[in-house]
Amino acid sequence: MEVRIKKTSREDTISGVPLNHVVRHGLLGHNVMLMNAAAEAPPLVIVGASVRGMAASASRAGFRVFAADLFGDHDLRPMAEAVSIVEPYPLGITTAVAGFPWAPVIYTGALENHPSVIASLAAHRPLAGASADAVTQVRNPTVLAPAIRTAGLLAPETRTEPAGLPTDGTWLVKPIASAGGRGIRPWLGHGSDDPLNLWQRRVSGCRLSVGYLLHAGQTQIVAASRQLVGRRWCRAGPFAYCGSVDVDLAAVDAHVASQVARLGDLLAGHFALAGLVGADLIVDSRQSVWVIEINPRPTASMELAERATGCSLVAMHVASFGIKAPRRAERHARTGTWAKAVLFARQAIIFTEATLHAVVARAASWTRDDGWPAVADIPEPPSSIPAGSPVCTLFAQGASPRAALCHLRARVAMIENVILGR
Repeated sequence: MEVRIKKTSREDTISGVPLNHVVRHGLLGHNVMLMNAAAEAPPLVIVGASVRGMAASASRAGFRVFAADLFGDHDLRPMAEAVSIVEPYPLGITTAVAGFPWAPVIYTGALENHPSVIASLAAHRPLAGASADAVTQVRNPTVLAPAIRTAGLLAPETRTEPAGLPTDGTWLVKPIASAGGRGIRPWLGHGSDDPLNLWQRRVSGCRLSVGYLLHAGQTQIVAASRQLVGRRWCRAGPFAYCGSVDVDLAAVDAHVASQVARLGDLLAGHFALAGLVGADLIVDSRQSVWVIEINPRPTASMELAERATGCSLVAMHVASFGIKAPRRAERHARTGTWAKAVLFARQAIIFTEATLHAVVARAASWTRDDGWPAVADIPEPPSSIPAGSPVCTLFAQGASPRAALCHLRARVAMIENVILGR
């Protein structure tokens, strides 16, 4: 097993400022104080397939971040004390974390598919997240669906084998350990012998993601967004999650909101979940809410709520487990709507130093205008990105959801052209 740990350099920079620049411009005293303050800040370990969003939130809340993930992206490194690229993923996470200071650990997607890794983490340090047992229960459709229906909510009919099902696309076949929509396809009668699949009746409607903050059986809805799935302008596969558009909680239909709240109470009470928890829902034409999947950890779409409110999601999450953030991470929230998109590679890409500089230069004015990074999850060069894999994440805001989405599409097209050297 190989675990590569790459630490941010403290010899060449102080608080991200080159040392020669610090000395030349008389900034040494101020930055030494900043560095001393950072050294006194409590550590926090964050693990998962892509931890950049939670790492940024934790850094804003004053934690010293130690990150272990699959990619080790370029923009993750400045916000973390140390970054470990885990190989193999996810089994190498336990070894990677063993090299970090003793500290609480947060996990992100898609570790809910690997409860044994969660259990291993919890055996060695405080876990700021749902237990392996709770995750196993809420991710089991034969346990989740009956509980949902008992609570008066809707869940699509789900089977563990396809015998007798129509093969006209009205049912979907999904990997049991799914994440981001990967591997989902209409059921046309092929591949029925795979024991790692399940079959689910297709439900039509608006795809909605909801973020809950759960603590001591209490429920607070902190985020809502409309999912972007399979968008061609993102080069995404037919069922792949490729972004979100923030939804104003005050504007949610009252009937929908009551169903969403009832689901949160079920997750906090019956399943004893805590902290930030995500739910993937579909709202049909009758305003009925169908529960598609529960993600018992912070989700990718939640960072739009952080941009909209200015409040650190990590600070909220760890408080549910009795951990206080070093500082209040608040920023003036602008009016309007935030949106994000994941750009996938339409062809195999070699992401070079020149590509990195071109992307950063192209996004610089957007970042200044937005007050937040406009492009994130930027690969560390040199990187080889296969066709169909995620390249980076883009953000945009607008006066309305439609305007935000329009700006976002334009940025995606521009960055794709930059990456392809057009």
